[in-house]
Amino acid sequence: MSATKAPTLDLRGTRCPLNYVKTRLQLERMEQGATLEVWLDLGEPAEQVPRSLRMDGQEVTDLGDAGGYFRLRVRRLK
Repeated sequence: MSATKAPTLDLRGTRCPLNYVKTRLQLERMEQGATLEVWLDLGEPAEQVPRSLRMDGQEVTDLGDAGGYFRLRVRRLK
């Protein structure tokens, strides 16, 4: 595991599909292989964003409830 902390994108309060769009745009600005941590609201965003990222060819490396919000880590593959 890398000692470098992944950049964080706080999208709590952002509605679908804008939270996915913002995540994708942030990933496009990052180097291939870089990891991004994303904070989302529980419910639809927590279900849809990881699914959409996987369908887009990205690697979701960690996800789960972080006490009131949903946290996921995604590695840019392409």
